[in-house]
Amino acid sequence: MTTESDPAYPAHWEADVVLRDGGTARIRPITTEDADRLVSFYEQVSDESKYYRFFAPYPRLSARDVHRFTHHDYVDRVGLAATIGGEFIGTVRYDRIDATGRPASAPADEAEVAFLVQDAHQGRGVASALLEHIGAVARERGIRGFAAEVLPANTKMIKVFTDAGYQQKRSFEDGSVHLTLDLEPTAESLAVQRAREQRAEARSVQRLLAPGSVAVVGVSRSGGGVGASALRNLRDSGFHGHLYAVNEAASTDLLDGVRAYRAVADIGAPVDLAVIAVPAERVPEAVAACGDHGVQGLVVLSAGYGESGPQGAARQRELLRQVRSYGMRLIGPNAFGVINTAPDVELNASLAPAPAPARGRIGLFTQSGAIGIALLSALVRRGAGLSSFVSAGNRADVSGNDILQYWYEDEATDVALLYLETLGNPRKFSRLARRTAAVKPVVVAKGGRHTPAGHVVPGTRLSDDTVSALLRQAGVIRVDTVTELVDVGLLLAGQPLPAGPRVAILGNSESLGVIAYDACLTERLRPSAPLDLTTDASPEDFRAALGSALAADTNDAVIVTAIPGVSGHALAADLADALRAAVAEHPGKPVAVVHVELGALAAALSPGSLPLGPAAWGFAPEPAPVTSAAAAPDPAAPAPATAPESAPLVPREQPAEAEGDAGRQACRIPTYPAAERAVRAVAEAVRYGQWRRANADPGQVPEYEDIDESGAAAQLARLLAGVAAADVLTLDDTDAHALLGRYGIRVVRTLPAHTPDAAAGAARALGYPVALKTTAPHLRHRADLGGVRLDLTTEEELRRAYDELTETHGKPAELLPVVQAMVPRGVDTVVRSVIDAAAGAVLSFGLAGVASELLGDTAHRLVPAADRDVAALIRSIRTAPLLFGWRGSDPVDTPALEELLLRLSRLVDDHPEVVGVSLEPVVVATSGLSVLSATVRVAHPPARTDLGPRTLPSY
Repeated sequence: MTTESDPAYPAHWEADVVLRDGGTARIRPITTEDADRLVSFYEQVSDESKYYRFFAPYPRLSARDVHRFTHHDYVDRVGLAATIGGEFIGTVRYDRIDATGRPASAPADEAEVAFLVQDAHQGRGVASALLEHIGAVARERGIRGFAAEVLPANTKMIKVFTDAGYQQKRSFEDGSVHLTLDLEPTAESLAVQRAREQRAEARSVQRLLAPGSVAVVGVSRSGGGVGASALRNLRDSGFHGHLYAVNEAASTDLLDGVRAYRAVADIGAPVDLAVIAVPAERVPEAVAACGDHGVQGLVVLSAGYGESGPQGAARQRELLRQVRSYGMRLIGPNAFGVINTAPDVELNASLAPAPAPARGRIGLFTQSGAIGIALLSALVRRGAGLSSFVSAGNRADVSGNDILQYWYEDEATDVALLYLETLGNPRKFSRLARRTAAVKPVVVAKGGRHTPAGHVVPGTRLSDDTVSALLRQAGVIRVDTVTELVDVGLLLAGQPLPAGPRVAILGNSESLGVIAYDACLTERLRPSAPLDLTTDASPEDFRAALGSALAADTNDAVIVTAIPGVSGHALAADLADALRAAVAEHPGKPVAVVHVELGALAAALSPGSLPLGPAAWGFAPEPAPVTSAAAAPDPAAPAPATAPESAPLVPREQPAEAEGDAGRQACRIPTYPAAERAVRAVAEAVRYGQWRRANADPGQVPEYEDIDESGAAAQLARLLAGVAAADVLTLDDTDAHALLGRYGIRVVRTLPAHTPDAAAGAARALGYPVALKTTAPHLRHRADLGGVRLDLTTEEELRRAYDELTETHGKPAELLPVVQAMVPRGVDTVVRSVIDAAAGAVLSFGLAGVASELLGDTAHRLVPAADRDVAALIRSIRTAPLLFGWRGSDPVDTPALEELLLRLSRLVDDHPEVVGVSLEPVVVATSGLSVLSATVRVAHPPARTDLGPRTLPSY
């Protein structure tokens, strides 16, 4: 069978992928211009691999073979190549099996598929990536199954097919293994794909953070500039690998004590990571030199890219294209650098001013260098340590998604902190964050809420409130400022999660206790009455009180408030020891300390004692906290010569690496200079703990026997048959109601009322009582403007209402009035689903009415939504009490509302052609609900979705 060929080159099939070892390759369609590349590729393949491909000795390709393998119609015959540096490293092709060649038992729309991978690149996951992409191409072209013939000895290729996760059959025929694969994505194939994505992207980040050798390109001979700064940090950090400096004018063998070379090519050894610090116009030359030398990854500190305007953005796209062509990963450009404190690495390839944070359990990612400086400085001041740090600048390639992939399996990281300006791929970020948050906290501060992002990275149309809701759904702790980012991170890095919201408050200041109590109520915690130990309390009094609070079954967390005693240094040290002792005796519950500095005590403390003794308490004058991106300190400003603002309580002699939550808790009790900050950190830990426990059972997406998925697909295909690819079609009521009905969503019947007589006839057909309403856009769903008249029980009432409506608001032709049967009274709600280009389908819910719209009281969840998701969705709006019997009213039928949301979620998830649904209003009564109006918009689906093959963002 041959269909009409599509001669257009399918550019959307081009994709960059991360391979199993962390390197990258480009997958693209093979064209007629690839003849020489194909011949060169085949010459580099071993005789054994050629035999496995053609089942016979096949030393070279004939001219006919070359023509056949480079000429495709991109419909029935498709070839894809994986390339590095423009050269082929692997190929895959399918040929549709026509009717005469298909066995009677074979399914329709089947194609034969075959692979060939260069021996030097086998084992890197090239064939698996090619199978994902050729499978997506085949589905797009209407092919539903692959068939393959493989020799039994070709175990690697058999494994590629069997490990893909597709439904398959295998048989042995005529000396070969015959495999058939159903290309319909399954839960298993999607899980396999995402597991491969996670391992590959984590490995690519690991190669950047744990290199065996580093070259800094662009080190000045004078010792000034960013290149020299990065080199000094690398040297002084005690990097365990080989370190090289590159300067084309180097006249000595050493630069700043590091072996120097005029060019990367002169380094007679492998280089894993290159830090590039040359002007933007010279970066392409440096990238080419690194690529030719086999460098695995780059950190580009150079500015002058996307942040500098359209020309810079074009330069950035070309940079990424060049980097990817060599199979490298890129951090930057305009990056601040990377840090890895692992004891066998000790890498500081950053511009961070000394001192850098010590080894710890916090992973930190930022897009902004200024915010990176502020956060690193805050962590140093508070005695906290890092596991790793990445400041990605313009985030052209490596992003927060990649770092999450790495942190997910990094045993050295307990808490992930991220400062983001945009979410380039919110759907993927939510998916990765949810998986990571299930095992370790993910805390995000997001800038650029109301202004364009400073680093010109891809964004999303979703509102900030929607993004926040989606992050909460994924278990992400969303904070407002970078100060809160550190506050929350310190608590989670050093303390166990609270089992609930019950908080004990104790201390030697009644006023601080009251402030903490009020703050707890504001954060919806359940505080007990503060225990005032009075200002005469001794360290032993604190120890006894804290021990009792931790031992009590009525408390889940404890906040200690303290005013230092006037006796100075010794008392602070003794009090720190007392609190640590109480925690060690009663581990398992989080403790946070609120302190207020006294001048005499602050003067007695020396910042040089950090992190030992009382200085670790943070009893010192506090620098102004950074509260937003705009408030970041000047990077050129000297570090404040003060003690840390609120460092953790630590033992007088720092112990070896603590093991487990209890061990870390015993030596890391975070302190805060304000009660509100301590309480907010505890509250976020409480909410995260609740999410974590709930996420242990994420719920199910229920099946409904009355759903007609195939009928809906056929209807959509018919409706879109004559619609242009870029157009969106709003369905008329008949088609919209029919489509929704296939998923069990019934819309109350509505009849037009263009005249009073038509209105009377409609009412007789529907039966009294009825409602008369206008469907004009400016009055639709606006009962407050008089566009709706309810409970009309007679024709006389109906005609009178019709006259009043038209006299007040305009002619019937303008108002488009309709008549609808009355439904049981209840709470009016709004249910919607919209498609965001980056986030995918989003399910939204809120109460109908101006007040809810004005307050933005709408909740959101990503589709597909499980039963637990929609239950939480309904309960998360501020006006939710109106659904559950507020002020003695009868509770409404929330199970029916949950079912409606689940059915709508299934519809938009099953059919990406449905790009928008609005059900407004949905009247939820004490028993059942009624959908009074529905708007449905449809369009041709995108060629690739989140369920498609794994791919890196394009340039």
